[in-house]
Amino acid sequence: MLYLCNLDKKKPMSQRICIISFDHWNYDKHIVTALQKKGVESFHIKIGGFKHSNLWTRFTNMLSKLILNKNPKLQKRQGFIINTLKNKGLQDQILVLNPELIEKKYHLEIKKYTSKYIAYLYDSVARCPVEHLLDGVFDEIYSFDKKDISKFGFKETSNYIYDVPNLPETSIKTDVIYIGSIDDRLNIVNELGEKFEENKIDFKFFAIGKKATVFKLRQFLFKENKHIKFKRNRFTQEETIAIYKKSNVILDIVRENQTGLSFRIFEAIGLNKNVLTNNKNILNYDIFNSNKIEILTNSKPKLHFKTDKYPEEIQHKYHIDSWVKTIFKV
Repeated sequence: MLYLCNLDKKKPMSQRICIISFDHWNYDKHIVTALQKKGVESFHIKIGGFKHSNLWTRFTNMLSKLILNKNPKLQKRQGFIINTLKNKGLQDQILVLNPELIEKKYHLEIKKYTSKYIAYLYDSVARCPVEHLLDGVFDEIYSFDKKDISKFGFKETSNYIYDVPNLPETSIKTDVIYIGSIDDRLNIVNELGEKFEENKIDFKFFAIGKKATVFKLRQFLFKENKHIKFKRNRFTQEETIAIYKKSNVILDIVRENQTGLSFRIFEAIGLNKNVLTNNKNILNYDIFNSNKIEILTNSKPKLHFKTDKYPEEIQHKYHIDSWVKTIFKV
């Protein structure tokens, strides 16, 4: 008797991809979600999520920083990456975001767990130097900063539009909104507050960071940066999106030496919000639309925007689904 075997073709095995980052603003989790939606086995090693095991280790870490000028927590964080990979096993691809936060010797250990080691730079090399990692560490390095791409030969990409939480529609309550870190942009932001107040433009500016208490005190005593609300803890992403949805315009102020586009631009596209930005490099991108985006100059901002939507092809091109396809070829 002749037996017929079922010779179905085997389905291609799913890739295994690991994302490593601090993810301070909770953007990187969207990469993992987008990969998983494509059927890719993916997980995130969130370095910023590593905590001291108890109060004693926290205390000894503080003493080490004060007396020896060494931070054992940094070593433990990097060891945490290696231990996680030991448990998870070999990966087809590993992506590290802002790799300068990890020492080179650990990068070389991480690389042993993958056949393709990739980096994406969230900041310019001028702000976050990576020259010590350019020799034989990564198979590919991506950047959104056009100057760095030209100088170092990085592969060009951009930040991305992520899927925003499905929040209820709300009425507009603020003309202009700004959410950023406590850094050297404060003077520019506060001066804009002066102009907006003079011209009766409603605005809310938030600066966030560990030094918020100090800046609040200086604001109270010396009236410094009086147009900015200082906050120690970050908004959740859901809170950020909810605040953006209640505004007409998202203010985008870029740091010195940055030529790429910040996440605010892509959040604005995803939410169909107008943008006021001091980043003149946006003129070199196909997303520039004079009806939705205004370049900030020394003169009074016009803030005369139309309700046009960003083109569908632009929303698709810069969506995270297209981003993961570009980076991982999936």
